[in-house]
Amino acid sequence: MNRAELVEILASKNDLSKTAANAVLETLIETIQVAVKKGDAVQLVGFGTFKSAKRAARTGKNPATGAALKIPAATVPKFVAGAKFKAVVDPKAAKRKAEKAGK
Repeated sequence: MNRAELVEILASKNDLSKTAANAVLETLIETIQVAVKKGDAVQLVGFGTFKSAKRAARTGKNPATGAALKIPAATVPKFVAGAKFKAVVDPKAAKRKAEKAGK
């Protein structure tokens, strides 16, 4: 699914114009990006959490030449899926987890 398809679904399910749905989606994405850039986590219960993570400097290898190269430290965005989202994607795993927790 691409952005245009997502906007179309948002518009049809919420009785909005495509322009309004696109504006809502743009605002949501921008808000999440700004919050994560500041170091805040954005938690959408049941869906997941957007946050930033620090990646330490490390030594890598150039696959073409085999030469070692330094990869600098970086701050990267991270998404952790929520339990409900995981259950929708893989219901069998969610059922196994529920059974294991019940024992």
